[in-house]
Amino acid sequence: QVQLVESGGGLVQAGGSLRLSCVVSGRAISEYTLRWYRQAPGNQREFIAYITSNQNIHYTDSVKGRFTVSRDNSKNTIYLQMNALKPEDTAIYYCNGPDNFWGPGTQVTVSS
Repeated sequence: QVQLVESGGGLVQAGGSLRLSCVVSGRAISEYTLRWYRQAPGNQREFIAYITSNQNIHYTDSVKGRFTVSRDNSKNTIYLQMNALKPEDTAIYYCNGPDNFWGPGTQVTVSS
């Protein structure tokens, strides 16, 4: 069974940086598109970025130029480097992987 586990969240001041990781087990990720989402309190889950098996990448407009998604197939892991963080980036961040499995999420809190 596929499992995903996010890590790297925390509390950071506005303008700071965090790097999230998502380790996938139970399936090699090399052939899959992987995605990051986030959900703020009271809001629906929001798409952030995806990275395909051949490194095509797409970001939602609100994070372009600040967030960078990457993958390391040898570690079965994807990453989300988040720079210039804003209070409105506060949310639980989730990765989405093979067969539409989800991780439990990691909390990111950005203080003003």
